[in-house]
Amino acid sequence: MADYILSACSTADLTKEHFESRGIPYICFHFEIDGETYPDDLGVSIPFPEFYQRMKDGAMTRTSQVGVGEYEEYFESFLKEGKDVLHLTLSSGISGTVNSARIAASSLKEKYPDNHVYVVDSLAASSGYGLLIDKLADLRDAGMGVIELRDWAEAHKLELHHWFFTSDLTYLIRGGRVSKVAGFFGQILNICPLLNVDFEGRLIPRDKIRTKKKVIKEIVSRMETFAEGGTSYSGKCYISNSDCYEDARAVADLVEERFPNLNGKVEIYSIGTTIGSHTGPGTVALFFWGKKRED
Repeated sequence: MADYILSACSTADLTKEHFESRGIPYICFHFEIDGETYPDDLGVSIPFPEFYQRMKDGAMTRTSQVGVGEYEEYFESFLKEGKDVLHLTLSSGISGTVNSARIAASSLKEKYPDNHVYVVDSLAASSGYGLLIDKLADLRDAGMGVIELRDWAEAHKLELHHWFFTSDLTYLIRGGRVSKVAGFFGQILNICPLLNVDFEGRLIPRDKIRTKKKVIKEIVSRMETFAEGGTSYSGKCYISNSDCYEDARAVADLVEERFPNLNGKVEIYSIGTTIGSHTGPGTVALFFWGKKRED
């Protein structure tokens, strides 16, 4: 049993059961829908189908990151037990939460001089962040110490790939990632943008692909290009989706067909309420290990 705590934020978009089974505590972001504020608690407060249906019905959503005081209270609960903490945050290219975590860690140093909180910017999001934290749990369970594990995370986090597509441009338009004019014509032409997370942890549009059928093939083609070992890839593969399980399943089926050496079946998760507030329904994301992200 490790003598330190490996922890994450709820935005790693795994299930409550998965976090618990791997012994990974997590701290929740917050979201607001129709003026009411809730914790982003993996679908407990508001089940994901209800959340996305309310968005489809026109509900407005907002999100807020974890504050410094919340991080202090969270980290201190472990420091009181004499434990060190290795905490991975949501990508700094998406959220400023890493700064809050680092301020909190610094403020606790004087009170707990014999223990440490190590904060790592994952440069990852959603279940890609989850795939990274799951790998760290494997290394922890194999006996890796906290410093070595922190260094491994820093050295290898850019080998985690994220590819996304959406069949509904509404929320990319609202967030300013797609202009209103381009979005209007994109919707008419049935365009499904293909995006990925770059080396700075930012979500970047890469291609405009016409029809969902074609973008499903293309996202798997990107995995063939970038996965470690190509189609001989033998690592884990995660997919997350925002209320479009059939599309996620179509991607998973194609991945399992093209990559016969996968470590188990593709695991499919829900995009949580923080990330989902910005992507909206209709988004599928594919995550795997591969070549280091360089752009």
